[in-house]
Amino acid sequence: MALILVVDDKASMRKMLASALKEEGHQVRAAASGEEALRELQKGPFELVLTDVRMPGLSGMELLRQVRSRQRPLSVIVMTAFGAVEDAVEAMKMGAADYLSKPFSLDHLKLAVDKALAMAALAAENRGLREQIREAYDFSGVPGESAAMRKVHALIRRVAPLESAVLIQGESGTGKELVARAIHANSRRRDKPFLKVNCAALPEGLLESELFGHEKGAFTGAHQRSLGRFELARGGTLFLDEVGEIPLPAQVKLLRVLQEKEFERLGGAGMPLSADVRVLAASNRDLRQATAQGQFRQDLFFRLNVVPVQLPPLRDRAEDIAPLARHFLKKYQDEVRPGCPFRLSPEALRQLSAYAFPGNVRELENLIQRAMVLVDKDGLILPEHLPAEISEGGGAAAPRGEAASFSARVDGFERDMILEALRRSRGSQAQAARQMGIQRTLLIYKMKKYGISSGDFKEARPPRPGRAGGRRAGP
Repeated sequence: MALILVVDDKASMRKMLASALKEEGHQVRAAASGEEALRELQKGPFELVLTDVRMPGLSGMELLRQVRSRQRPLSVIVMTAFGAVEDAVEAMKMGAADYLSKPFSLDHLKLAVDKALAMAALAAENRGLREQIREAYDFSGVPGESAAMRKVHALIRRVAPLESAVLIQGESGTGKELVARAIHANSRRRDKPFLKVNCAALPEGLLESELFGHEKGAFTGAHQRSLGRFELARGGTLFLDEVGEIPLPAQVKLLRVLQEKEFERLGGAGMPLSADVRVLAASNRDLRQATAQGQFRQDLFFRLNVVPVQLPPLRDRAEDIAPLARHFLKKYQDEVRPGCPFRLSPEALRQLSAYAFPGNVRELENLIQRAMVLVDKDGLILPEHLPAEISEGGGAAAPRGEAASFSARVDGFERDMILEALRRSRGSQAQAARQMGIQRTLLIYKMKKYGISSGDFKEARPPRPGRAGGRRAGP
C-alpha cells in the first residue's frame, strides 16, 4: 500500500479522507496548508498527494507546480469546487494525475487513487527500464579499460546520434552485436525497432525475401504477402550481421536501397517503398580484402564503411579480462545464486589473464557462468572451477606471444578437413557435409570463408566398359 499526503485547510475534510484511505490499507499523513505540505514532503517517501485547490497562503495549484518540478515528481490528485472547470483543466495541463469535483463519493475517491498509483507504478517501471538500457549500452560504463577499448567507446558515443552507416569488424565473440545495439540505444531512433538479419544463415532467395519482403505468388510457396526487415524496421535500425556473406546479386539490390532509400518487395509491381532505416553492418571477414578478391562489391563496401569500428580481440587487451570478469559475475549473480558474493581468487584470475581466449569475450562470459555454477557456497572461484585447458595451462592457453597465431592454426586445420572431404567426394558438397557430420549450409559458409571452390575437385569419371567417348565401341 502507498504513503499518501492529504492537504486541505478544513479539518473535517482531512479527517474524512484519511479515514477512507486508511480503510483501503494506505498510510496517510495530513497537512492543513500548502506550506505544511512542503515540510511533510521532506520527511517521507510519499507516493501520492491529494490536495484541495483553493487554500489560504500557498494554493493547491502552486503546490502542484512545486511537486511536479521535483527531480522525481509525485502523482497529484487535485480537489476542486463543484463547477470549477477552469481549475480542473489548468491542473491537468500542469501535470495532475486526476481531479475530483466536490462533493464526490468515496467510491470515486478510491477509483481515482487506484488509477493514479497504477500510473505512478508504470512510470517508475519505465524509468527503471530506461536506466537499465542506458547502463547496459553506455559504453563509458561498460568494462573495458584498455586504450584500444577506450577509443572504441569514444567512437561509439560520437557516431550514435548521427545517421551514418557503421561497419563493425572484428573476430567472432568480440561483441559486434552489442556495439550495434549500443549505437541504436543511444541514437535518435532508440524508440523504434532494432532488427537483426544474420546474412550467413540464409540462402540467396530467402535472404532477399527476408530483407525486402515479397508479394503473394512471387515464388513457389509465397501464399501471402510478407513484409521484409527494411519495412518492419521503419524509423529504426537494421543490423546486417555477417554482411560479407551476402551473394553478389543480392549485394546489387542492397546497394540500390542504400543509395536511393527505397525498395520493392519481391514480385511487386507498384510504387517503390521508402527505406527509412539506419543500416549498421558487421563482419568477421576483412571486407577490404574480400573487395580486392572480387567477393564483395567495392561500391557497397564504401556505402557501408562510412564509419568503421574495429573491435580488438581479447588476447590483445589482457588488461580488460579482470573488469570483464567482474562485470559477468555481477550480471549473473541473481540468476545463478541470489545474494551470493561471487569473486575470483587471485590464482584463478592469473590463469584467466594468461589464457589466449580464441572465443574472445563470449568465451570469457561462458567460462564465468560455468564457474559460478560449480563454485562452493562461499562464492570463491578457484582454478579447479575453470576448464582444464585453462587450469592446466594446456589447449588454447598458449603463451601470449603465440596467441595471435592460434586462431590461424585452428582455421588452417578446419580448412584442411574441408579440402580432404571434398577430395573424397569429388566435389560433392552434400557428400562432403555428411562425411564431416555438418549441415550443407554450414559447409558452404565455411567454403566461402576459406575461398574454396568445389569445382576444383570434380574429376571426369572413367567411361563405362564397352563405351568410348560416350558411344558404343565398334567390333
